[in-house]
Amino acid sequence: MTDLTFSPDQGCPSGLEPASDAPAGDMTAFVRRKNGLDTLTLSVRGAKCGGCLSKIEGAVTDIPGVQQARMNLSNGKLLVSWSDGDLANRIAERVAGLGYGVSAFSEDASAQSAKSEERRLLISMGVAAFALANIMLLSVSVWGGHGEMGETTRTALHAISGLIAFPVLLFSGRHFFQSAWSVLKHGRANMDVPISLALTLAFGVSVWETAIGGAHAYFDACVMLLFFLLIGRFLDARLRRQAHAAAHDLAALQNRSVNRVSASGQMESVRAEDVTKGDLIFLAAGERAVIDLKITSGTSSVDESLVTGESLPRAIQSGETLYAGTVNLDRPIEGEALGDASDSLLSDIAGMLEAGEQKRARYRKIADKAVSLYVPFVHTTAALTLVAWLMLGASPREAIMVAVATLIITCPCALALAAPVAQVVASGRLFRKGTYLRSGDALERFAEIDHIVLDKTGTLTLGTPALVSEHRDELRLAAQLARASRHPLSRAVAAAAGAGPLADDVREVPGLGVEGWIDGARYRLGSAEWVGVESAANMTGPSLWFAPVEGDPIRFAFKDQLHEGADTVIADLKAQGLGIEILSGDTESAVAEVAAALNLSDWRAKVSPQGKVERLTELNAQNKKVLMVGDGLNDAGALAMAHASLAPGGAMDVSQSASDAVYSGGLKAIRSVLNVSKRTRQVMVQNFGLAAAYNFVAVPIAVTGNVTPLIAAIAMSASSLIVTLNALRINASSSA
Repeated sequence: MTDLTFSPDQGCPSGLEPASDAPAGDMTAFVRRKNGLDTLTLSVRGAKCGGCLSKIEGAVTDIPGVQQARMNLSNGKLLVSWSDGDLANRIAERVAGLGYGVSAFSEDASAQSAKSEERRLLISMGVAAFALANIMLLSVSVWGGHGEMGETTRTALHAISGLIAFPVLLFSGRHFFQSAWSVLKHGRANMDVPISLALTLAFGVSVWETAIGGAHAYFDACVMLLFFLLIGRFLDARLRRQAHAAAHDLAALQNRSVNRVSASGQMESVRAEDVTKGDLIFLAAGERAVIDLKITSGTSSVDESLVTGESLPRAIQSGETLYAGTVNLDRPIEGEALGDASDSLLSDIAGMLEAGEQKRARYRKIADKAVSLYVPFVHTTAALTLVAWLMLGASPREAIMVAVATLIITCPCALALAAPVAQVVASGRLFRKGTYLRSGDALERFAEIDHIVLDKTGTLTLGTPALVSEHRDELRLAAQLARASRHPLSRAVAAAAGAGPLADDVREVPGLGVEGWIDGARYRLGSAEWVGVESAANMTGPSLWFAPVEGDPIRFAFKDQLHEGADTVIADLKAQGLGIEILSGDTESAVAEVAAALNLSDWRAKVSPQGKVERLTELNAQNKKVLMVGDGLNDAGALAMAHASLAPGGAMDVSQSASDAVYSGGLKAIRSVLNVSKRTRQVMVQNFGLAAAYNFVAVPIAVTGNVTPLIAAIAMSASSLIVTLNALRINASSSA
């Protein structure tokens, strides 16, 4: 006999496509060799929860020789590594044997599949909503005519309701039926099995009652349950696709052409993935590197703000390393590829994003915990009710009617709304305050935060240097040179001076500065070396020097300004007992200055992207619930790895996609998010308590056979209304 197993933690809603008994095609051709291991990347359809993730990873890891199996739920990507042997097809067959669809992974195909899934769910939800509205009109007529309506008229109205419900059940319910069948035929069960059972029994009993002229039919409850379930399924699909947006944005950065120099000196444009270690790469001015390079010829200045967090350009020369993600600012350079695209810094960050998404996928939401208790309770109660009534001498028809009534009156409308309605109200409140939530369970994770990690540049500070030293005529003259340069400090000088003329015959020397003619005299603006200053080594902070060829140099001092109110926000967060630290890729002097201004003793400077992830891993090992706030590409891995994360509105697309929320209006948004999330979690718990109380009252009524469609409809509507009104209290909370 087949062993049919079911666990609320292991089962979950499956995808739209029924799983196949065998993987699509031979997987051997998709095996790649990396770091001494064979690797295979598969696309798995139908895995949607942490239970599926654990089941798939465990089954694949049990195959002898497999070193690692890592699943990403947001895009269905399964990465498997093994040491030796031809295991590709065996791995795919093992996953298919669990009831999931399997094929070779494609980034574009995965994104398109996710969009198609959303579209199908939305259409099914719309069809169910339209049918529900029409069936409810007919049901109201039956309820209103109770005791007065003739049997023939009532049966006709029930029959029309059934004719409306039947195609809707087949079309909109296929998402659950296909999923249930795909696991049942492999001797397993998921959450869609009891859902399919409830829908089928409710419809079947209603058909039987209509056929024999019975007083009650449950077509309205059947379609209502289907509609609410589809809402939850659609929201889940939408949020999973948004969760993968970070990896998609990063892939877009890597998916660019590269200018490769051949042995004969000819330049050819090739895809980044075609570059191998040792290839000579030409990087034009203004171009972003997508491969890690060792500079072989040329000098220039580069913008590493997305990689290291350093806000000022850095001069580079032959022999230095240029990491993927860096922008070459001034002059063309050539460099030797230190590896292929899969070994670059961008690829490493992509791996960090994958690991972070996998970690978050294991988070058990309040709703998941409630459902894991609710579903077995309801269906066990219905089964015991059926057995009890049969033992008491009731006919099979009467016993089935009471059991189905128990399933229907405990329709999880209030349970389905308990978390989403609170999230919608809280999201609306935060949106009005300038914060956009990107993740469905983010509010629950924000509410658990006890430690905050902050990036510096662009997060605590504005990210752009501002002129802080005072000048008069010198500023007017220097600005005529500054307007011809793209250097951030030159732009700060030009911004401070405002609109004005440009110097004559301006010439810029990369890494040094600019010079030109003003009123018949030659002036220079740039580094201390450029203007002939020899005693500038002891001066702190970024600066530019301005001087005529014959004359005394003048120093322009700059400073990256703190966001307005940053000190007050940090003080408030510390007063709440939260641990706070700064993690930055900027220089020690710059980070130390900001930490001192904010009265923070815990800070780290010159931290690499991998270093940030390692620090968050340390904090996780200490059971800290970490909130990461950052804006750069170098923060993306840490944002994904954190328990919860925030990114400012001016952050890079990858960082925004990796975060749980995007905010504007300064650091006060952090305080708002944490306060609103704590209040929302309280309301969610209250809502689940109210839903449980409803079932505590409703179940005895149903079990004793005292339920009519009118009572069931009023009870379900009342329970939904109560949790909705309770959620609206979030808006009335002054602390939020």
